[in-house]
Amino acid sequence: MQNQANQTDTQGRDPEMDEELADVLTTISVVSKRLAKKLTTLSQQEKEKGGKPDGQNE
Repeated sequence: MQNQANQTDTQGRDPEMDEELADVLTTISVVSKRLAKKLTTLSQQEKEKGGKPDGQNE
């Protein structure tokens, strides 16, 4: 019965929409990786300058 449910889930799907969704998710992943690298770099720069972590400039 579970196998039948899986088959009907994919029958009405649009392959173009699936590809577009995959592209969007890939783009989000790439941008997230870039942001993580920038945050790491900024954090290291703050540590080298003796700044407070997490942007606490008080």
